[in-house]
Amino acid sequence: MAKNRQLPLFEKDLDASAPPTVRGGAVVREVRCRSVLNRTGPADYSFNCYTGCTHGCVYCYARFMQRFHPHDEPWGKFVDVKINSADVMGRQARKLPPGRVFTCSACDGWQGLERHYRLTRECCRVLLEAGFGLGVLTKSDLVRRDFDLFAGRDVSVGVTITTPDETLAQLWEPGASPVAARLEVLREAKHAGLRTTLTFGPLLPALSDTPEALNRLFALAAETDVDRIWTDALNPRPRVWPSVRDLLVRRWPGLVPLYRRILFDAEHRARYERDLEARVREAATAAGLAGRLA
Repeated sequence: MAKNRQLPLFEKDLDASAPPTVRGGAVVREVRCRSVLNRTGPADYSFNCYTGCTHGCVYCYARFMQRFHPHDEPWGKFVDVKINSADVMGRQARKLPPGRVFTCSACDGWQGLERHYRLTRECCRVLLEAGFGLGVLTKSDLVRRDFDLFAGRDVSVGVTITTPDETLAQLWEPGASPVAARLEVLREAKHAGLRTTLTFGPLLPALSDTPEALNRLFALAAETDVDRIWTDALNPRPRVWPSVRDLLVRRWPGLVPLYRRILFDAEHRARYERDLEARVREAATAAGLAGRLA
């Protein structure tokens, strides 16, 4: 089989459908897209019914999409809603060979607007009925709404947790569900017979990458009996550093030099990543979960 062409993460063929409105403090624009299901790693495909995300995570790598879709509003304060996503997905799902779909790659498919638009749910339904499998990753407990759709299907449900501390989480992920609610997602998914995953990341230097914080994170993973665990270090993606730096300056100014070295000094970053991997392995082993690390 010929290697499939790599498609862009963000579509450049969005057409405005209606004047913008404001919902929950974010500027919302309804647009129409020509494609929604894209070839991408680490799965076979990914899709995003929304461009932008009201979770407003300080470290979000998807901020770089503003190079392709400029917005006057800051990240977290705008969302383009691809209102024809389900129809487009139906056409694409009939033409493309079934595979694994990362749900979703550049926004949270279950951010607050999904309660109204229900586009992620409908796209998931189309994909599952066409024989695709889903790897769900979210920070929203709204995903529980769709467990009826996932039950008995090829679906894994995962949540991301950056820190076990609710106060820290509120600062770094202001629009996401509380950590406790995300853990409840895993418990309910497990009860529904679904495979579960936990992503700890990005682990925040001196805040959630310490031995104490990692032990707390892996204790939570043990409590939920999660099937697979992924970890990720903070990465220097485009447009991320200014956002991270601004929060550090406001709350932890003494950490700015450390973060700068970790992100931009190659030698220091290599040492940091080795040390972090060792700390992660130690915490996982102490929790009896070393065999579940991805």
